[in-house]
Amino acid sequence: MEITIIGAGVTGLAVARALRDRGADLRIVERGDGAAPGPQACSWWAGGMLAPHCEGESAEEPVVRLGQEAAGWWEAATGCVTRAGSLVVSPARDQADLRRFSQRTSGFEPVDEAQIAALEPDLEGRFTKGLYFPSEAHLDPRAALTTLRTRLEAEGVAFETREADPTQEAKRALTIDCRGLSARAAMDGLRGVKGEMLVLRCPDVALTRPIRLLHPRIPLYIVPRGEGLYMLGATMIEAGAGKHPSARALLELLSGAYALNPAFGEAEVLEIGVDARPAFADNLPRISRKGRLISVNGLYRHGFLLAPAMARMVAAMLYDETTPEVLHEDRVKRRTA
Repeated sequence: MEITIIGAGVTGLAVARALRDRGADLRIVERGDGAAPGPQACSWWAGGMLAPHCEGESAEEPVVRLGQEAAGWWEAATGCVTRAGSLVVSPARDQADLRRFSQRTSGFEPVDEAQIAALEPDLEGRFTKGLYFPSEAHLDPRAALTTLRTRLEAEGVAFETREADPTQEAKRALTIDCRGLSARAAMDGLRGVKGEMLVLRCPDVALTRPIRLLHPRIPLYIVPRGEGLYMLGATMIEAGAGKHPSARALLELLSGAYALNPAFGEAEVLEIGVDARPAFADNLPRISRKGRLISVNGLYRHGFLLAPAMARMVAAMLYDETTPEVLHEDRVKRRTA
C-alpha cells in the first residue's frame, strides 16, 4: 500500500512506524530544511512523561486507558524509555491539592517523608507526603524522535521537504495529515494551547524520575534528561500560543524548581521554549477520514502518550478495516442519534 504522510512530528512518525510495520510503502512530507527533528516541531518541546495514571487527574478516561500502551511502544520503537515511575509531591500548605490528586487518579502508592527520601535523596526533608506511580515512565523526546526517524530512513522510508496540500496529495495516493496546529484552517474547532518550558543544567541535583509539584495556580513538572539536565514545564496553560514565554510563567517555573531543591537556584538556563499544542474542545484526539484523506490531530499535551494508540488505530483501520474509537464522524453520529 502506497501512503503519503504529511508532518514528521511525533504523530506523523508514530503513524509511519505503525504503517511500516504492516508493510506500507511510505513517503513523509515535511516543512522546514529537511534536517532531523528540531525546534520547529511542537513535539521537540514536550516533557516526555509517559504517565497515564497521573494524567487521570485532569484528563478524560481514554487518555488514561490508551496512554498505557505508550511506554512499551516507545521502548520497542526507540529504546529511549526509562521506567522509574513518577513522583507527585506538594508543600505542606498545599496538602489538600495532594488529596484531591489522589482522589482523581489510580495506580499510586502513598509515600511519606522517609519513602520520598529513599526514592529521591535530593528531596530529603523537603516534603512529608507524596504519591508514587511505579508503573509510569519517561523518555527524552528529542532522542526518541531522532531515533524513530533514523530507523525509518534506514528502512527506506523517503522524507521530502516541501509544502504539501493534503487535498492535492490525496489525489495521488492515500494521504494521512499529521500537521498538528498547521492544519487549523482545515479543521473546525482546532485550537492552540500554549506550553512553556525551560531546560536547566544543575549538576548539584540528581533526580531519577519525573517529579510533579502541585501548585495552586499552575501544576509544575520537572523531568531528568541525564548528565545534570532537566526539563521544567507547566502541565496546563490555557492561553493562545505566542512566540515568547510570559514573565509570570518563567517566575512560576523557576520558583517551582527552587521549591523542589534550592540548588536549582544556581542552575544554568540553557533553553527557553514555547510551543502550541493542537487541541479540540474536549481535549481528546480525533481521527477523521474523507475518501483518500485521513487526518490525525488534537493530541493536546499528550503527544508522546497517545501517538502510539493513534498510530495503531490508523494501521488497523487501513489493514484490518476496523473503526477507530476516536473516529470523528462516528462521534458526530452518536451524538445526533
